[in-house]
Amino acid sequence: MFVVVTKYLIPNGFAGIALFPFIFLKEKKHMHNASMILHEKIHLRQQAELLILPFFIWYGLEFLVRLLQHKNKNLAYRNISFEREAYANESTTGFLEQRSFWNFIKYM
Repeated sequence: MFVVVTKYLIPNGFAGIALFPFIFLKEKKHMHNASMILHEKIHLRQQAELLILPFFIWYGLEFLVRLLQHKNKNLAYRNISFEREAYANESTTGFLEQRSFWNFIKYM
């Protein structure tokens, strides 16, 4: 895992993004935000489990399904299984050490 601070690669409205094997953060202060870093590390684990490219295909398709379901971009994003897992566990110390393989399925 490599952490890179750059304001140019982060979409508006977001503070960070995980693109295996990197975590990109919009501001240096976010490097000290343990829950944000864990949130992005959870995404790195999800990406590795799905061999990276299938993760992004699944993510995009699930976003479209959730958008049709909720008719709201933010609500659709928040209800993607990958995001639900990451948000639910971003404050759980030791989560990645105990996390089961393909754990995001529980959040579908």
